Amino acid sequence: MGQLLAPRRVLIVDDNCDAADMVGALLEACGCAIMVAYGGQQALAMADDFKPDVIFLDINMPGMDGYQAATALRQRASGSTARIVALTAMNDAASRATMAAVGFDGHLAKPASLESLIGATR
Repeated sequence: MGQLLAPRRVLIVDDNCDAADMVGALLEACGCAIMVAYGGQQALAMADDFKPDVIFLDINMPGMDGYQAATALRQRASGSTARIVALTAMNDAASRATMAAVGFDGHLAKPASLESLIGATR
């Protein structure tokens, strides 16, 4: 696939391991440095060392959901400047409004196309 993107550090957070790994593999093939977390707590542990430019974050996760994870990430230096994009099946107006209020910078509905994933990393 080659380098389609300027090098970006991307953290993918989803409790669906297959979905997270697939998004990670696609973006890595496009030139991104990737880390994958399978839950909100794991994402918090990884973010401080990885310092992502972009975080793709699922909403419906057990334990710490995406809203809680985004709020916690925004309070950390590693997440305060990162672009946080919801990558979720939740696509209704109320959910999108909550995402914006919590501090998400964007929203992609699952399944997201490679083009939309690439666009969200810019």
